[in-house]
Amino acid sequence: MNLELERKCVNAIRVLSADAVEKAKSGHPGLPLGAAAMAYELWARHMNHNPQDPGWENRDRFILSGGHGSMLLYSLLHLFGYGLTKEDLAGFRQEDSLAPGHPEYGHTAGVEATTGPLGAGMAMAVGMAMGEAHLAAVFNKPYYPVVDHYTYVLGGDGCMMEGISSEAFSLAGTLGLGKLIVLYDSNGISIEGSTDIAFTENVEKRMDAFGFQTLTVEDGNNIEAVGSAIEAAKADKLRPSFITVKTRIGFGCPAKEGKASAHGEPLGESNVTALKINLGWDSMEPFHVPREVYENCRKLASEGEKKEAKWAAMFQEYKKSYPDTVRLWERYHDPDIRKKLLGDEAFWAFGDEPEATRNLSGIMINRLKDIVPSMIGGAADLAPSTKTYMKDEGDFAKGSYAGRNLHFGVRELAMSGIANGLALMGLKPFVSTFFVFSDYVKPMARLSALMKLPVTYVFTHDSIGVGEDGPTHEPVEQLAMLRAMPNFHVFRPADAMETAAAWYYAITAKDSPTALVLSRQKLPQLDGSCQESLKGGYILQDSEKEIPDAVIMASGSEVSLAAEARRMLAKEGIDVRVVSMPSMDVFEEQDEEYKNRVLPPSVRRRVAVEALSDFGWGRYVGLDGAYITMRGFGASAPADRLFKRFGITAECAAQAVRNLMGQNPGGSF
Repeated sequence: MNLELERKCVNAIRVLSADAVEKAKSGHPGLPLGAAAMAYELWARHMNHNPQDPGWENRDRFILSGGHGSMLLYSLLHLFGYGLTKEDLAGFRQEDSLAPGHPEYGHTAGVEATTGPLGAGMAMAVGMAMGEAHLAAVFNKPYYPVVDHYTYVLGGDGCMMEGISSEAFSLAGTLGLGKLIVLYDSNGISIEGSTDIAFTENVEKRMDAFGFQTLTVEDGNNIEAVGSAIEAAKADKLRPSFITVKTRIGFGCPAKEGKASAHGEPLGESNVTALKINLGWDSMEPFHVPREVYENCRKLASEGEKKEAKWAAMFQEYKKSYPDTVRLWERYHDPDIRKKLLGDEAFWAFGDEPEATRNLSGIMINRLKDIVPSMIGGAADLAPSTKTYMKDEGDFAKGSYAGRNLHFGVRELAMSGIANGLALMGLKPFVSTFFVFSDYVKPMARLSALMKLPVTYVFTHDSIGVGEDGPTHEPVEQLAMLRAMPNFHVFRPADAMETAAAWYYAITAKDSPTALVLSRQKLPQLDGSCQESLKGGYILQDSEKEIPDAVIMASGSEVSLAAEARRMLAKEGIDVRVVSMPSMDVFEEQDEEYKNRVLPPSVRRRVAVEALSDFGWGRYVGLDGAYITMRGFGASAPADRLFKRFGITAECAAQAVRNLMGQNPGGSF
């Protein structure tokens, strides 16, 4: 080992990071300066990766959970030859840059996950490690370890303070994920100062209690010690490993080292100069890197090419020896089933009896599991209630990773982050909980949308229909919250056909997550329900007139109320169209001609019926319409009593139409 050359490579990461933050006048130099040595050692000598093929299936994964320190990652990508240029680094945090403020998956080659919300990367890393374990159990054969890689995640004190990391690591330890290695950048500083003001626990003892092997490197600049710890971590096949690496935030900058001010602001021009002098850097020119540093890093990177070539040769032999398994591999990695499902009568077939949409969803899951072998999922300790258990598919558990049923425990936030990690591994994950607890899920669901990951969120107990559990368990505002999220599709189906359509949409999605919002109570199968529901909104039951007197719109359990209101009004000579709106998001993606055909602009008498907040319905109801919705929280009583108490009834919907038409305007609803 040429220690002087190694020192230059480490310092190149520091200098590039400091220069980029300084040029942008924005960013976080502290983490890259402190963690440069451990990151370099990992990338140079322990991590299998190939810059010439960033998507190599068997590469080791590296996630920067402390995403604010993004220049650490960008500097590594630049030095090791992932195509990120000096000009890209100079454009750090600028418009359309390949070096945005926080790492963005799908935007920059070599970025494995979108990170920024602290702790999120830790949960996604657990999901990736679970995905590796599952795929290895399914596909590996004697002498053919076609899935055999590690997941590394680097984060700091903030990541360890966030509850999501504890949730995720508790599960990781329970599952014995031996190929998960956590690098803890322990510098004792957060934005407000010393972590002692709010964070004095013994982190290593916590991780030991979770079931991790714990290792400590006292000097984060000692790359030999870091390397030894990584090798010790890899040697433990039965436990995930947690390596505490003690560092100095802002290392090398005399005025900033060890101080909170190094965290999230540029060092300042004079301090960057002082940093370079202190590090013995041979040029004050911004973004200068010695030729020998590039040569060394590219030479190290070329080892990854050799490793991939060796793996590819093995995979060719594997294909000859196990053709049936390879066909399964292909189904896992490219499940294009749209046409097959659309024409599959059995997929869309249900009886006529009333049924809760959560039960119908459970039926769909068990139909799909045989069609989509990469489908994997479970619940936050609620599978019997959310109906998300796949029959005869086994449980994913320590020593039994081929199982497809996941048990997350009562950990909704980590569950959702883990689902993102599974999706990043190419699997088709679904997760579930009660709809009111989507509040716990939302931050990671937002990352699903940002990363364009086709994660399916199954939310049951969708309204005041929960009944006796009371307002703590009765969602009101959650549907509006999810509908407001970009690139996130929300389906609230009304019957079996719409539930099948929702699952079809979710399982065939390629670049967006989908939420299924499902009822606890039984709902009737509706006349007029059809595959048109794949358009998000459609005419369920039409008026006899070319232009209806009014339109009643509803979703989920309230669609049957809208249909009943139509029947009531028909007896009075009022001709109403019923529009089912299982997904506003998908409806908005249709062309204007279709949307205007379903909701004619000339029909201004419109009523929205939904046992949740009215927020979001305004675009369809307009200034002249009416709402039959919740205006406050629910209550504890049988469901049928609550629908009457809060005026979510067919009669109230009918009365709203009468009022809009000027008939019996004194009536209440």
